[in-house]
Amino acid sequence: MPRKKPTRSSDVIGNMDLKPEEAVADYFLSRQQDRFFVKPPNWDSPGDSIEMLFISNQREYEQMCVLKSEVFKNAKRQAEINCTRIQKMYKTQDRLRKRFIEVNSFIKDCADKRRSAEKAIQHESELHEELTGGIDECNSSIKELDAFRNDLKRTVKEFEPYERVLDDVVKVSDIFESPKDCMDRCDALMLAQVEINKLEMQKIQEIEEMRKTMLKVTNEAALTVLGLKNDLAKLERSYNNSRTMCLKMEKILGTTKDTVTMNDLDKDRTLDCVQILYRLLCKRRDIDASFSRRDVESSMDFIKREVELLVRVLRKIKAQKSSNKPEKPTTHEGPPC
Repeated sequence: MPRKKPTRSSDVIGNMDLKPEEAVADYFLSRQQDRFFVKPPNWDSPGDSIEMLFISNQREYEQMCVLKSEVFKNAKRQAEINCTRIQKMYKTQDRLRKRFIEVNSFIKDCADKRRSAEKAIQHESELHEELTGGIDECNSSIKELDAFRNDLKRTVKEFEPYERVLDDVVKVSDIFESPKDCMDRCDALMLAQVEINKLEMQKIQEIEEMRKTMLKVTNEAALTVLGLKNDLAKLERSYNNSRTMCLKMEKILGTTKDTVTMNDLDKDRTLDCVQILYRLLCKRRDIDASFSRRDVESSMDFIKREVELLVRVLRKIKAQKSSNKPEKPTTHEGPPC
């Protein structure tokens, strides 16, 4: 049952966490609403029997059969209508396809005609622009020629006195044959002067280029010398670092060599001591030494057994001395060699 407040445990009469007189109010409030649960029928109301359920189901089945037959009839009628519509649609589709092909061919023809017309218009426009440009050039040339003609006339009028002077010079002088010869010689002198000036400028330019080349070569040589000096200084530093490192490694290697030599010497001495001790113990037992100098483990095992035996004998002797009782000496067999 729904409550105003959440509870941890509830009963028929309401919230068990509250007092009975407080929980009864919640119970009556929950009985008066139908939102969160459905009230069961009263105990004296009759329920539906099997016959009534069969009759209701039978009626519902008959209604469904009638509805199904109507639906089937509607479906057949709709199928016939759909077939007729499909046939009409196919006819319309064929007619539209033919019409589309005709229109498409017409559109293509129009497009081809339009492209050809545009090409012709473009060609005519280009030709018109070209001819217009030629006409403008001709007009400008005519204007320039008119201006040049006027200038030439004015210049001729200005140079008429000089022409008379030139004629007088040719008549007086025996060097020049005609005014044209005089003008040609003057032109030759002027051309020679121009060539001389041109050659002078060329030589000055070559001298300037040679100076720039010498300056460039000098700078490159200076940079090369500076780079060689830097490389030499770098090599010198590398040599000093390498020399220091070699001296350091030489000291380390000398110490390592001495350490290895001392370790080998200690090892040889230890092996000699072990072998001498083993031979002494064998001589004490009056047996032959069967283990070589390399059989360190076997020799050490033998020495260990002998030392343990001597320690036990020493302890036994001390025990006899402390008790002052004579005891028969016990014979211990030594371990096999």
